[in-house]
Amino acid sequence: MREQPRRHVATSASVLTDRASWTGYADRLLAGARAYASPNHARITPSGAEGGYGNAVDGLEGFARTFLLAGFRLMGERGEGLGDLADFYAEGIRAGVDPAAPDRWVRLDEHPQAKVEAASLALILDQTRPWIWDRLDALTRQRVIDYFAPVVGDTSYPRNNWLWFRIVVQTFLRSVGGPWSPDDIAADLALHDSFVRADGWLADGDERAYDHYVGWALHLYPVLWSRMGAAELAAGRTEGDVAALDRFLQDAVELVGADGSPLLQGRSLIYRFAAAAPFWVGAFAEVPSVPLGLLRHAAGAIVGHFADHGVPGDDGLLSLGWHGPWRPLAQSYSGPASPYWASKGLLGVALPADHPVWAAPEVPLPVAQREVLRAIAAPGWLVSGTPGDGIVRVVNHGTDHAMPGAAPGDSPLYTQLGYSTATSPLLDEEAWTTPLEQTVALVTADGRASHRAGMELLGVRVDEAPDAAGASVGVAGSLARTHLLEPGPIGRRHGSGLDGVATPLGTLEVHSLVRGPWEVRLARLASLEPGVEASELQLRVGGWAVSAGQTDRDGDAAQGAPHAPVVASSPPPSCRCSAAPRRPS
Repeated sequence: MREQPRRHVATSASVLTDRASWTGYADRLLAGARAYASPNHARITPSGAEGGYGNAVDGLEGFARTFLLAGFRLMGERGEGLGDLADFYAEGIRAGVDPAAPDRWVRLDEHPQAKVEAASLALILDQTRPWIWDRLDALTRQRVIDYFAPVVGDTSYPRNNWLWFRIVVQTFLRSVGGPWSPDDIAADLALHDSFVRADGWLADGDERAYDHYVGWALHLYPVLWSRMGAAELAAGRTEGDVAALDRFLQDAVELVGADGSPLLQGRSLIYRFAAAAPFWVGAFAEVPSVPLGLLRHAAGAIVGHFADHGVPGDDGLLSLGWHGPWRPLAQSYSGPASPYWASKGLLGVALPADHPVWAAPEVPLPVAQREVLRAIAAPGWLVSGTPGDGIVRVVNHGTDHAMPGAAPGDSPLYTQLGYSTATSPLLDEEAWTTPLEQTVALVTADGRASHRAGMELLGVRVDEAPDAAGASVGVAGSLARTHLLEPGPIGRRHGSGLDGVATPLGTLEVHSLVRGPWEVRLARLASLEPGVEASELQLRVGGWAVSAGQTDRDGDAAQGAPHAPVVASSPPPSCRCSAAPRRPS
């Protein structure tokens, strides 16, 4: 038995307690970013190293992602008192679509990233028509249509949340007399439906990819799309979309720490408080099961968590990191403006002052009120939250950003057995090649550790207490055909594990029993591949990351480091077993 991470955590002091604090925070972010606009305002490129896609893409990201926030502000104030903001972005649009402008935008047929940013542009142009689109000259409006037009018939979009970028852009084009394809939209909606999983959850693609994209993309866009005059295109879908969102939010509110920290799991964590977006979407959609006061408080706790930790920084900018700059947390393609997708978490400022969400009685987060123990079927998660320390923990037996039976490397962002709101996966090179933290691995004599991605979820449930004197227990398990991996050439990283040549070692069965801050983890080596000798292997069980000046990867913490966690396990008699702390970051 081992105790999961503990610390004293106070409830967030969230500075975002009323609408004025929300709009003030939004304006602070906009002011910081606008200071880095090009002369014609078409590109906003904050200071920092150039992103993996180049400076021109960085500038487009900066414009489009802050345009989201500017649009939310205009929507919430119905344009009143924000003429300067509307004029600033209108000037940027004129230059962005002018082929002769020195800061014109990267076109959709020049770089795929422009397809992502086009959705933000189209969404806000649609929602702010009286203050921007209707005031653009005819030539600029035609150039905007021409800029978006390559989306029609483009089949190169990845099979994931990108489908909504094509839907949103074509829906706008349809509304302004531009080209669009009903077949494209029908195909994209069918693809979205193929990602639907149990209890309102969606996978971000065909793989078992469950992360914050479920809320800030796959639930966000259907609701906002329904406000784009898309009733005919939706053809009765909206009611089902809202019902799925309502069910998802019942799980999502349980995943926020008492200090407002989102779960540190999955890719694109530099988007930070974009994790608040699905709660605001719930308010837009008027979901029936989660009170408005809880939705507002959850969103405010998340954004307030980062505000309380100095985000944005003294320079007024969002850095590539979490509380502060930490480049390994970003994907390889991320640039200095990429973090501004966090604007989605401020969607609430689009709700006017007379919206009932602002007057709804405050409702605390679940973990601040009671013990949380929840099984979430789709990602294969056991959720445990303890009010004594405010931490929410997830024991993961079903998410790996891979297909069942595949054999890639373990992604530290997806495949670990444990994630929480108080710890971060380590993201150094070894974290991708040599699984140790929060895993059960077979280790060869030369120190190579096995990967478990492609595992089979055996089940996840909560066994309720038989009487008032007892305690409920969460139970989950998985079966993995463990394998060594010889990584292939490493290209751009999008969060999933490394590809390479896999060598099977054996089948490991792992079960978790969870109650409060405790997990009992049981590991059994069910079988070995032909030719693999148990006497040449070690069964290693890794716990949470530890902070230390030095550790010994053979399993014992060096002097001054925390002791190794104690883990219940059942290795075969001839297989050595150790519980190892994680190397320091």
